[in-house]
Amino acid sequence: MIISQILNNNVAIVKKGSNNQARGNEIIVYSKGVAFKHKAGDSIGEKDIQKTYVLDSHDKLEHFSYLLSNTKDEYLQIVTKTIEYGEEVIQQDVSDYLYLALLDHIDFAIKRLQKEQIVKSPLDWEVRKFYPEHYQIGLYAVGLIEETTGLDCPPEEAVSIALHFINLQTKGSEDDNMMRMMEAVRNILSIIKYHYRLDFEEESINYIRLVTHLQYFIIRMFKNETFTSNETELNRQIRKLYPEAYSCVNKIRIYVRDTFEKELSDDEEAYLMLHIQRVTKREEEN
Repeated sequence: MIISQILNNNVAIVKKGSNNQARGNEIIVYSKGVAFKHKAGDSIGEKDIQKTYVLDSHDKLEHFSYLLSNTKDEYLQIVTKTIEYGEEVIQQDVSDYLYLALLDHIDFAIKRLQKEQIVKSPLDWEVRKFYPEHYQIGLYAVGLIEETTGLDCPPEEAVSIALHFINLQTKGSEDDNMMRMMEAVRNILSIIKYHYRLDFEEESINYIRLVTHLQYFIIRMFKNETFTSNETELNRQIRKLYPEAYSCVNKIRIYVRDTFEKELSDDEEAYLMLHIQRVTKREEEN
């Protein structure tokens, strides 16, 4: 294997095989001290590699490369240990893409914790009740975050982490209302798209996060399990911070009212605004 690029002290992009092969043959490798032992253009043997990450698209490889270059090695260790533990719990091997999604999530979560920004998941009750093993994976990750960073990480964060593993086992499940749910998700995405007058990069992490959130949101609508609480302060703060996202959510509110004859709770509204703000901000920057 030929090193194409050193990302940090322990991570590099390498080409499998000869030096003149295409970028499609590139993979990411983890090896302690690889930056001290090698440089771009050097060969590295498989016996020197501790972990490889094979992603199914160049966009994902570039995104993972960016994350690894801009996050601490300790965060990758949190992800690796969490996934190893998770595979044991759910008795299922995961794809390398989960490393990308979970690293992005944990990196962002730690930044929020450092700013004392706590976000409660609307799926808190459902995950604790219906997916206790997956929730245990999330709690394991929370423990690692606290041990590594010294920050207080609330159990609510365990729910968001658990969802990454729940998604692995719910994909492809059959449901009589699946077509209607898919149509509802598409319609909400169209509302966002035309409100902001932009196209989404469907391979991006933020888009995938948004779609996942919308899927669970619509499922709750179908099951009459709309998440509600008396906490409105977060909603008010987000409205002030992101007025354009709030304007967009008002259009979604009308669609939900007309389609499902339901009202968005303050919590559902707040989470939609956060997801919409994040995905549209990244798209506009790109």
